[in-house]
Amino acid sequence: MYTVPFGKNELHFDLPAGMTGATAVSLPANPIRDLEGAIAQALATPVDSPPLRSLANPRDRICIVFTDITRASPDHVLIPALLKELEAAGIPDHQITLLCGVGLHRPSTPEEKVVKLGQAVAHRYRIVDHSPGEQIVDLGMTETGVPLTVSRLACEADLLIATGIVEPHQFAGYSGGRKTVAVGAAGEATIAYTHGPEMMDHPGTRLGKIEGNPFHEAVTEAARRAGLRFILNVVLDEEKQPVAVLAGDPEAVFSRLVAQARKIYEVPIPGQVDVVVAGVGFPKDANIYQACRAASYLHFAPVPVVRDGGVIIVPAPTPEGAGRGIGERRFFEKMSGAPDMASLLKEMRASGYPPGAQRAFIIAKVLEKVDVIVVGSETPDIVRRVHMIPALDMDEAFRICAEKIGRRDLEALIVPHALLTLPIVS
Repeated sequence: MYTVPFGKNELHFDLPAGMTGATAVSLPANPIRDLEGAIAQALATPVDSPPLRSLANPRDRICIVFTDITRASPDHVLIPALLKELEAAGIPDHQITLLCGVGLHRPSTPEEKVVKLGQAVAHRYRIVDHSPGEQIVDLGMTETGVPLTVSRLACEADLLIATGIVEPHQFAGYSGGRKTVAVGAAGEATIAYTHGPEMMDHPGTRLGKIEGNPFHEAVTEAARRAGLRFILNVVLDEEKQPVAVLAGDPEAVFSRLVAQARKIYEVPIPGQVDVVVAGVGFPKDANIYQACRAASYLHFAPVPVVRDGGVIIVPAPTPEGAGRGIGERRFFEKMSGAPDMASLLKEMRASGYPPGAQRAFIIAKVLEKVDVIVVGSETPDIVRRVHMIPALDMDEAFRICAEKIGRRDLEALIVPHALLTLPIVS
């Protein structure tokens, strides 16, 4: 029997007769038993940087950019540790702004702020949701013509700090480091260009790829120009337990944590398969926009994990439907209004698209090659409208696979944590 996450619970299933299966999981790592102690040690011995309490001046305006509810970064532990350092440096509470890097996602709710930061922090400090259309600073362009725009709250701070989680990312190669500020607190111009068709079609914009990745280069430059000086980042295992934490210079910390993350996330497999069951879990499977990342991650691995004509199965309850943020709505509009994926890609390459709609572009590229089945969705009609296939349960999904591919002796790969496992076809 196999098990994958499903919302805050689990889904158990067997493969049908004739189908063979294997499992791809991230490599084991020792979880940090005392996370608060490890964070304190990281802050006391930062990488290529003075300690935070030495960087901060009592007169400084401080901005800490943290991740939104769709990220599993343990900000409820990271942020209080940073605030403790700032308090030791003599920074008054009213000079500190906590900026939630929502990018183009919906604003966070009061309840989510408490979940992300803890009740004590949420009630004591000024917390602001980033708005990509308001209070934006133009930081110029990169040498390759990427417009760089970042929140004024971040740019005008005397000391800019960020939290984050270093894990595989479809566009940036690996998330974390520079991305919390450079995308989470970016203006629409930056998000539009870095998520536009030219960037998305570039062969260097791939999962797990850093060198020669134009997306990574652009967001790194954006963070530099915004003045990001100090980060506190973690690496999680597939159970979302911290296994590494470092603080200090943004680029040095990111580089070291990527090296550690690769040892966990990148898993060799012998070859492509017919079917993948891609687990997601809460909070990413709350809407289709986020849950379908599992399909695109597996397709845009260095070698697509599923053969052309195959199927990716994503168990996800998706109670929010396509999603409620600006980006999620734009994704739904593009997908639901398209007659087919070839037409959608042609139109988007010719005309471009607004930020958020890049998820439609990416999923259209996936659906050109494979089918995607969403199992257990509470919004099956919306699944159909975005050109995916709803299935009541795993048995129905496997029946659809056999019908689509035309045989029953299928080779399957089960990836319980598809956003934290990067299968490398060897």
